Amino acid sequence: MAPPIWSTACPDWERRIVAGESLIPFSPLFPEEARAGLDVFRELRVVDVVGRPTVGQIARPWITDFVGSVFGALDPEAERRLIREFFLLISKKNWKSGLAGLSMLTAETLNYRESAEFLVLAPTIEVANNSYKPARDAVKADDRLDTLFQVQDHLRTITHRVTGATLKVVAADSETVSGKKTTGLLVEELWMFGKKPGAKNMLIEAQGGLASRPEGFVIYVTTQSDEPPAGVFDEKLQYARGVRDGSIDDPQLLPVLYEFPQHMLKAKQERDPKNFYVTNPNLGASVDVPFLEREFKKAEVEGEASVRAFLAKHLNVEIGLALRSDRWAGADFWEQAGDTTIRSLDAFLERVEVVTAGVDGGGLDDLLGLTLTGREIETRRWLTWSHAWAHRIVLERRKDIAPALLGFQKDGDLTIVDQPGQDVAAVTEIIVRVRDGGLLADGPAVGVDAAGISAIVDSLTDQEGAAIPIDQIVAVSQGWKLNGSIKTTERKVAGGELLHGNTRLMAWCVSNARTVQNGNAMSINKQVSGSAKIDPLMALFNSNSLMALNPAAAGRSFWETA
Repeated sequence: MAPPIWSTACPDWERRIVAGESLIPFSPLFPEEARAGLDVFRELRVVDVVGRPTVGQIARPWITDFVGSVFGALDPEAERRLIREFFLLISKKNWKSGLAGLSMLTAETLNYRESAEFLVLAPTIEVANNSYKPARDAVKADDRLDTLFQVQDHLRTITHRVTGATLKVVAADSETVSGKKTTGLLVEELWMFGKKPGAKNMLIEAQGGLASRPEGFVIYVTTQSDEPPAGVFDEKLQYARGVRDGSIDDPQLLPVLYEFPQHMLKAKQERDPKNFYVTNPNLGASVDVPFLEREFKKAEVEGEASVRAFLAKHLNVEIGLALRSDRWAGADFWEQAGDTTIRSLDAFLERVEVVTAGVDGGGLDDLLGLTLTGREIETRRWLTWSHAWAHRIVLERRKDIAPALLGFQKDGDLTIVDQPGQDVAAVTEIIVRVRDGGLLADGPAVGVDAAGISAIVDSLTDQEGAAIPIDQIVAVSQGWKLNGSIKTTERKVAGGELLHGNTRLMAWCVSNARTVQNGNAMSINKQVSGSAKIDPLMALFNSNSLMALNPAAAGRSFWETA
């Protein structure tokens, strides 16, 4: 029999999800295998639902479609699963943990490999128990299963008495996954792994056994993150979106992503309760409609930060910029001021007539941030471009932010350097490029932290290198003395008079910035912002403090003809 031809891309997913249709664009590759899996799955009892119904009595089509695709991907003749990875992104309370635990119990029941290992990997013990309990309870609720399986609560393990196969639920914060010969792996709440340093290597270890298990599979089940996606979660989510949209050809991955179409997000239609169904296929079953509506109303009263948290967890809306209660006022308007057409340095320089530069940070535990502010030709709006550098040692000393930094590096907005001085040299090279292009401000042009490192000034004024005159380098007072620049920046951002490149790096820095009131003045500093970095944002304030002086360019732009 010739192998089936299929694609896991779903280019019309936006129409499908709004219409409430299946997000799986094909029927099971092997219908008999799908039927066998669903026959077992549907007979399992759901103990925490009143009346202890079977899955078949309560499961909606989206659940059986997904489970059927997992079991229906196994070629029984070749004993090979043709789709090996499954990615389910779904809002909170849509029976995700029940689906996870009972799918794995079904896989263990149908398994024919002796001593096979099925693993549910969760980020915490609490999440691990959420997956383990439905499977355990289903065994206890059925005399046949209770005879077939041995349940060991203290080990969170369910063992098949005939094949010796085990279903083990492991919390990543308490146990190791090294050396596992996994046949089936389910990863719960992948978004939380995105915050864990070393999570990528942990998942590689957990999947190691699949190399010798052609019938093996991996299922990722997750909600959206309560912060901007980072680390392994961000990587796998972006890849899954690419497969779904058809820009990545990978028929061995099936992405089922319950998220709002972009046109609905732009119109803020996700905030209309009548659209809550879009990312909640179990709405009215495991998801209570009045509960969601009440929680949303409460979030609206509490403010935009609470609304975004609600949207992320209950409606799967990705957070681009997290808002804190003590946030900088400009954070509320930052996203709407994004303009991806000025993301590259070349594009930025082509649109401006004069540039000032701001530099901040540079310690071995810090980022070194550079922000250029340019006055746009004709419109006179302020355009900004930012980049950051980090010493490799930061990835070890600040493991809590390492996944985010590596993501910014992948975006091209942050550079990891191996030796002190490489970052300073790179900053100098960019400022010199601006100067040589005739765009650097005449007069005060480069603003640096008054308490910053001298290496920046030394490099910029090196007569054999940059030769930026010392009187063009200004020590910008920090703390409350920076209040004027901070206020100017937030007003221009709110009024659409300042545009930025809409990078995740700067959104992260803006999210991290916390304000402190000093009398009538407000300050933003690194001490109150904690270990999360804000150096490129401080560089923005430094640069804007000089652009506020309304400078002229020192020379003609090299784009102008003679």
